Amino acid sequence: MIELIRTDSDNPDFIDLVRQLDAYLAVTDGDDHSFYSQYNKLDKIRHVVLAYDGETPVGCGAIKAFAADTMEVKRMYVSPGGRNKGIATKLLAELEKWAAELSSKRCILETGKRQREAVELYKKNNYQIIPNYGQYAGVENSVCFEKIL
Repeated sequence: MIELIRTDSDNPDFIDLVRQLDAYLAVTDGDDHSFYSQYNKLDKIRHVVLAYDGETPVGCGAIKAFAADTMEVKRMYVSPGGRNKGIATKLLAELEKWAAELSSKRCILETGKRQREAVELYKKNNYQIIPNYGQYAGVENSVCFEKIL
């Protein structure tokens, strides 16, 4: 059974999962990786959700304030052994619930067009494609989404 816990970016399991995520993205993003990685620092992320299969951490996601009523979804990752089990959807639902508890009206996020599984995950969970925002404006490989909570 998958258990979700709320924590922050100091959690060692989160740090380890993010290392795995960054290694995966270094391959899929290729030459674009250094551009994206500058926006994915772990500094002071106070809203992290971890997924455990028994004692094993198998997935993570985070939200951070983007605007007064908007949270940005960051650092979504499920380890290869945990994929295709609905874990990412559970993580996303918990992040959305937490964002709503913090009075957010919407969640936004950016993912890479090469992360086809991520794009499908967000579409399946009722995220709508929006124009690329902030640092992603004009970036060809980026696709941005939002969901009204």
